[in-house]
Amino acid sequence: MISIEPKLAQEIVERAAKIIPFNVNVMDRRGIIVGSGKPARIGELHAGAQLALAQARTVVIDEALARTLPTVESGVNLPLTVRGRICGVVGLTGEPETVQPFGELLRTTVEMLLEQTQLLGELQREKRYREEFVSHLVSRERSSPVDLNAWALRLGIEFRSPHAAIVVTLEDADRRADRSLVELQRFQARLAVQLPDLPTAVLSPREFVMLESFGGRAPQTSEASHARLRLQYFETILRAETTLPFVLSLGVALPDVESVALSYQSACRTRHVGRQRRPEAAAFSFYELSLPVLLSSLDASWQAEQLRRPLDRLMRIDKRQRTLRHTLDAWFAHDGRSLSTAKALGIHRNTLDYRLRQIGKATGLDLDRTDDRLLLYIALQFDGQESAD
Repeated sequence: MISIEPKLAQEIVERAAKIIPFNVNVMDRRGIIVGSGKPARIGELHAGAQLALAQARTVVIDEALARTLPTVESGVNLPLTVRGRICGVVGLTGEPETVQPFGELLRTTVEMLLEQTQLLGELQREKRYREEFVSHLVSRERSSPVDLNAWALRLGIEFRSPHAAIVVTLEDADRRADRSLVELQRFQARLAVQLPDLPTAVLSPREFVMLESFGGRAPQTSEASHARLRLQYFETILRAETTLPFVLSLGVALPDVESVALSYQSACRTRHVGRQRRPEAAAFSFYELSLPVLLSSLDASWQAEQLRRPLDRLMRIDKRQRTLRHTLDAWFAHDGRSLSTAKALGIHRNTLDYRLRQIGKATGLDLDRTDDRLLLYIALQFDGQESAD
């Protein structure tokens, strides 16, 4: 049921007063005056409006009829209809013959305003409903897949294709919570215009999340390439909407609505690992940091301790110069290709071979074996996280 709020009713009256030289009254569906050019009348029961509501037609009140109705003046009262239902009455005070030509124009204008207000209210409710849904998904609140899919269907969001959570984190936002919240909301408003179907939510004054669909990417485009392009797109918008330092992180794309929370968690882990490895960067993708992100959950485990042991042995003999460590980093960065590694380090191929033998001897691993290479590479991933701490 559409209702006419007193604030809106008074705004209608004040707008009408600028173009119509007659008093205007706005009554709600009970016939009570909720807006008037004569403020003292607000709150009164208007008998003419009650007649218009009861008979669902325009009621003209001349002087003779006005004398028979309490507190009623001559004029015209027109029922207001929005979406097929009467929701109130608008009245003009004055000689019926004089004010009646203005009545239909005023009624049409008021009905348009009420329809617009109703639509804006629905859009705001829809926005809050969508935002609540996204917040619910990433927080992993207990809900059955059936309930989550029903909620998604109600909102018109399809989760059969993979979706990735993209998290925006404003740094130094705790000291400037009011400003950071405003800037996140401004970013959200711009996205609502440019990408109206993108599910988003402001999670806190410092954190914002988007659910990016990977289902529409071109078949020849890899997930990593698509992720990189989307991060660049959102980073450009963010730089235009906020002056606060920020970090963008994109998690793994997964199908099904109940997997959104996992994608969000992977985005947070991606941010953590990315900031350790490249603190100067502002955007990080799971697809470019997948191995260290996946390993990060093992960081405090006994498995991680065992995986670190070969590198620990190397660092005991290489602690001061770190020559062997730099050589190892370069070798893996060039995918084990000796010529390009030696060129990057500015050393002779024979010098590189000698250092690799020293690395093998110190770690107890055979770098010609795939398993041993993999163990050492994983150890470097853990060491990258630990040294950044």
